[in-house]
Amino acid sequence: MTDPGERLRNSLAADLPVGPDFDSPIAMEAMRATRVLHAADQEPFPAPGRIRVVTVANQKGGVGKTTSTVNLGVALAMYGLRTLVIDLDPQGNASTALGVEHTVGTPSIYDALVGDNTLAEVTHPTTASPNLFCVPATIDLAGAEIELVSVVAREHRLRRSIETYLHELPAEERPHYVLIDCPPSLGLLTLNALVAGDEVLIPIQCEYYALEGLGQLLSNIDLVRAHLNPGISVSTILLTMYDGRTKLADQVADEVRNHFGDLVLKAVIPRNVRVSEAPGYGQSVLTYDPGSRGSTSYVEAARELARRGVALPASTAQPMSQPPPPPPVATPVYPPPVGGPPPPVAGPPSVAALVLGEPATAPAQRGRHAT
Repeated sequence: MTDPGERLRNSLAADLPVGPDFDSPIAMEAMRATRVLHAADQEPFPAPGRIRVVTVANQKGGVGKTTSTVNLGVALAMYGLRTLVIDLDPQGNASTALGVEHTVGTPSIYDALVGDNTLAEVTHPTTASPNLFCVPATIDLAGAEIELVSVVAREHRLRRSIETYLHELPAEERPHYVLIDCPPSLGLLTLNALVAGDEVLIPIQCEYYALEGLGQLLSNIDLVRAHLNPGISVSTILLTMYDGRTKLADQVADEVRNHFGDLVLKAVIPRNVRVSEAPGYGQSVLTYDPGSRGSTSYVEAARELARRGVALPASTAQPMSQPPPPPPVATPVYPPPVGGPPPPVAGPPSVAALVLGEPATAPAQRGRHAT
C-alpha cells in the first residue's frame, strides 16, 4: 500500500516544472493558476477518434457526479475540445455551476424529452469557454419520469435527440465530447442516459459507503447492454473526495484499483473547499480558483480522459431509427363470456420494466371498491 497522499501528490505535480523558482507552495499555486488561465496558449488536448458520449452515473448521492461532469467539461473545453454538457438532474446543479439560466420556463432538456423541441433549441452557451455548451435542467424534469411512462420507446428519447442534434450540425461544429450528468437514482432518466451513451464514467467517493450499491448499477448497465444499447460499457472510474490525511482513503482507492484495474484514472480528486465554493458563484473550480488543488486535479483527469480517447476506433454504428419491436403476443381464444368480459392478458414485461423494477403486470385493484 502506498503512503497516504502519495497518489494525490503525484497527480498534483504532473506536468509542472520543479526548480528553485517553484520551491514554495505559493509559487507552485501561482504556476498552476497561470497554466490553467492560459490554457489556450498551451498544447490542446488530443481529439478523440470519434464523438464520445459519456454518461456520468452513480445512484449514490454526494459522490461528485455533477462536480466531475462540470469541471471535466470545462477542462476539455478550455484545452480545445468542443464539449456539450447535458444536465439530466432535476435539481439543475450542473446548470448552476456553468452559470446557465434554469428557472421555470427556460428551454431545457425537459422540452426535448417530453415536448417537441430539438436539442439544438434548448442548448445554451456558457461563459466558461466558447467551446462549452450546456443543455440545462429545470424543475419540470422532476415530473418527466411520470409523463414518459406511457410514451412509446420512452427509454430511447434522449438517444434520438442527441443523434438528431449531431446529424444536423456541420462536421466542424460537432462536439468532441457529450457529457450527461445523471440524477442520484436508477430511474427512467438515468436509463435514458445509459441508452444514449457509449461509455459510463463512475465517480467513486473514497469512502466505503460509496462502494455499496455499485453492484446494482453495474447489473443495470449489463441489462441495458444486453437489451437496449449493446455499445455501452464502463470505460472510466474516477476517485473523488480523496483525503490524503487518512488511511481509509488509500484503502478504498487500493480496493477500487485492484477490482477495476486500468479503468481507474491515475488522477484523483482531493477534498478541496474551493471545489465546493465555486458553484455558489456560478463557476467551475477552474475559473473560480485555477491555482487550487481541485482545479489542477480535474485538469489532469481531463487530460488523461482525452488521451484515452485517441485510441478509440471510429464509430461504425448506424443511427437508430426505430427501436426493435417487441415480440408478438398471441391473442388467446376465450370461451363465451359468462357474466362479463374475459380477463385482460398481460404482455411480456419491457426491458425498461426489468431495469426499473416495475411490476410485470398491473397491480391488483385496491381500495373500498376492490372485490
